[in-house]
Amino acid sequence: MKHVTSCALFVVVLLPGLLAWGCGEPAALAVDMPLHLEEHVAAARMEGPDASTAIPTTLAWSFAEPQPEWKPAYGYEFSQELVTPAHVGDGLRITLEEKHVDSGGDVCGYIYTDLPPLAREDWGSVVVRARAHTGVNLLGFGLDLTEPTRGGVRRFPGVQSPVVDDGTVQTYRLDPGVARRPSGYVPRQLVMQICADPPLSTFDLLSLTVAPREASYAAAPAGVVTELLGGVYRRALYTHAPGALTYDVRVPDGARLDLGLRVIRPDAPVTFRVRATHGGVSETRLEERISDPERWAQRSVDLSDLAGQVVSLALEADAERAGTVALWAAPTLSGTRATDAPNVIFYIIDGGGADYMSVYGYNRRTTPNLERLAAEGAVFERAYSNSSWTLPSTASFLTSLQQSVLGALPRDPVPEQVATLAEHMHRAGYQTAEFTSNPNAGGRRGLQRGNDMFRDTGVEPNHSISSVVLQDDFWRWRTEYPGEPYWVHFQTTDVHSDHQPVAPFAGLFISSDRRRIAETWDDALAARLGGAPHFFRAAEPRFQAALEESGIGRVEYYAAQRDLHDETMAHQDYQLGQLVARLQASGEWERTLLIVAADHSVGAGAEDFGVQMREILPPQYLLAGPPMFSPGVSHIPLIVVWPGHIAPGQRFSEPVSMIDMLPTILDLVDVPLPDVMQGQSLAPLLLGTGAWERRPVILDELRVGGSGELAGWIEVVDGRWAASLEINPAELPESARWPVSLLLFDLWSDPMCLHSVHEQHPDLVEKYAAFLEDQVDAHRALAQLFTPGEQAVALTPEQLETLRSLGYIR
Repeated sequence: MKHVTSCALFVVVLLPGLLAWGCGEPAALAVDMPLHLEEHVAAARMEGPDASTAIPTTLAWSFAEPQPEWKPAYGYEFSQELVTPAHVGDGLRITLEEKHVDSGGDVCGYIYTDLPPLAREDWGSVVVRARAHTGVNLLGFGLDLTEPTRGGVRRFPGVQSPVVDDGTVQTYRLDPGVARRPSGYVPRQLVMQICADPPLSTFDLLSLTVAPREASYAAAPAGVVTELLGGVYRRALYTHAPGALTYDVRVPDGARLDLGLRVIRPDAPVTFRVRATHGGVSETRLEERISDPERWAQRSVDLSDLAGQVVSLALEADAERAGTVALWAAPTLSGTRATDAPNVIFYIIDGGGADYMSVYGYNRRTTPNLERLAAEGAVFERAYSNSSWTLPSTASFLTSLQQSVLGALPRDPVPEQVATLAEHMHRAGYQTAEFTSNPNAGGRRGLQRGNDMFRDTGVEPNHSISSVVLQDDFWRWRTEYPGEPYWVHFQTTDVHSDHQPVAPFAGLFISSDRRRIAETWDDALAARLGGAPHFFRAAEPRFQAALEESGIGRVEYYAAQRDLHDETMAHQDYQLGQLVARLQASGEWERTLLIVAADHSVGAGAEDFGVQMREILPPQYLLAGPPMFSPGVSHIPLIVVWPGHIAPGQRFSEPVSMIDMLPTILDLVDVPLPDVMQGQSLAPLLLGTGAWERRPVILDELRVGGSGELAGWIEVVDGRWAASLEINPAELPESARWPVSLLLFDLWSDPMCLHSVHEQHPDLVEKYAAFLEDQVDAHRALAQLFTPGEQAVALTPEQLETLRSLGYIR
């Protein structure tokens, strides 16, 4: 079957075995901004085979019919009782009970089937359609039942994904990881793992498909994909060999074409060529045979001698087998800078609390470089994250939509209809990249979209030096793609617990003897808790009990953790200063907009002394956890520097939030704003160019409860007052509930949020309860705009008017 594009003006000419098309005689593409060739396939002339000729067989199981070859299996240990799969209606039901618990306390079941021979190269992705009911929390996929280790225990060798347990049908795409196995590896069994919280949960497996690699490239003879290799995602153009994509371009001064080359199978090499035709003369500027699918061959093609000419630039691929896939990573034509648009660096210090930065008045000199930067630009003194942890917060500030609009936790990824900051910038012509060491800020939410390059893997063995690794990655990318302007998003984990400061900052605030003592404390707590202390909330009774049973004083413990944290903060600040110094040395600083911020404050675990020092002060009652607007949870830095554009030395006391970042950045660089967003631009404040209306800050951390309804907390900071409202508290663990449904705090007299004043101000309780309930309704309505097609519900005129009045829809 031949492929026909949807371009209305395309003239399709079918040739024997080949397909060629074009949209009339398009004008030559200009290169005022870096030209992303993968974005202009519709403007290219193409020759190539039908993609479907090279697709291997797909393995698929539909469980609408019984599949007796799927059988129960042992998982981690042989003493664990097997599940009993049963065919019910449209699927295979796995019921999990407490009798399926393993020695680690997890309730899991396993099923498997034997596989026909399928070479490593024929595996692409595993697509699972399933319906999970209340309590199911994890879906795993693995290859081959492993042999037992000593004691009858064996490790589940697979990848895992969180699931939505509200009874709806969901699709999960899992990476089988076969590419990481030795060449010649042929799997024998396919294993599925389902885990849940007791006492009783069910999971219905509806279908499972093993799609070959080639299936990802079968939609069209050419297209755009995101490729994951070695922990790095790269945006790529794919074509099929033998064939070519030809673009007419007006070559800029200093022109170069930067791109990566790769194949997907070692048994199907491709010869890549870049050919330039001008004045009737055709020249091959690059020719290389590539056969290694385990790396990108990064190349640069010099086209500067063709400056000013209209050139037909062809990306050609040859192979022996028709339909063989050729990958061209971020093929970008750039030249001498021809725009005033600034470079943008969005630098997120993951877990960076403003209260522990000297630029915000902390009594230790932890951030001298940020102090110097602040003097050159603007500081927001009351900036808030929109959630208490990375997964919801990052998705919100990269989309300007609250978490419950994107889909209440644990829904992943961000809906495809929602454009991320990277997508906005890429469409505007920016080169785009993200470098993070926290997976919760990355591919788990689908946030790689729109990035030419995207890395979201941890830094081993010490994440406290992530800034060094990520900034090295950045400069390597700049060498490979030197065009401007660029957009880059850093998200470092230097100051995230657990803290492992390095020289010369180790020893700055804590002696080596006290550090060794702190390490023995952590070992003692880990032995009692069954895991590293930073994975536990310090307010949890069992953590408090572990401290007492270990004879560890709370004051001494948190003071040591603060010291270690401050040393990692000093390291982070120094590395940020090194980044700025190198930008200055390269001449890029004067044309760069820098935003330094955080996704949340230190409040994400037991070592988060900023939150837990409150317990040392004896409050009137101990909350299950502090509200999100507490300083140690959400008070973050926000510093904006743009030489020559933002006046130096500005400090703003108005409450603002990270959800304002997308409209602010787009506004500053003159990129169109989305029609739907919940933040507002801070550009009028930064540039002093117009009126700015203060809005209440909303913090949102809502989950899907067992009934399918939203449950959790929504909060507001409104000048002097802050309120936290519980939504559906019956769906929350009893230990996590507030003593009343709404807590109210007076931030003027109680900035640490130690004492709720809801009893003294019933009028404000009524006001903010109604306000927050209206916000929840608005979020539910707004979420309908991003619901998948078969589940979409039209908004009523009243809902649309409410959303417009709130400023959420333009």
